[in-house]
Formats: sequence, C-alpha cells, structure tokens
Amino acid sequence: MRVHVDETKCQGHTLCAMAAPDIFELSDFDGHAQAVAGDVPPHLEDAVKAAASTCPEQAIVITG
Repeated sequence: MRVHVDETKCQGHTLCAMAAPDIFELSDFDGHAQAVAGDVPPHLEDAVKAAASTCPEQAIVITG
C-alpha cells in the first residue's frame, strides 16, 4: 500500500496525524500534512485507512 497527501486539498485539520502519527507529519510552516513514507508498513495500514476516511477534504490518496 502507498499513500500520499494531495497538497491542493489538504487544509491542515490534523486528523490524519492523530490517526497515524508514524505516517503523517504536519508542516511547521502551514500545518498541512504530508506522508513521511510512501510505502505503508502492513501493521500501519488500518491506521492509514482510518486517517483517509476521517479527512474532511479527502486529501489522502491510497494506492495499491
């Protein structure tokens, strides 16, 4: 599974970083999220899926 955050949609709600802090980090500049690793370890897949489902902007893109 791979994940990334669509920068054009992210509004910095921080829900993804709360759901999967090992995968998402927030920018010190604008608070927007980014995925720190494109490849998601199997033990974190459920957390990433939860993060994607709670994103109000649907900015989290999961593939694979």
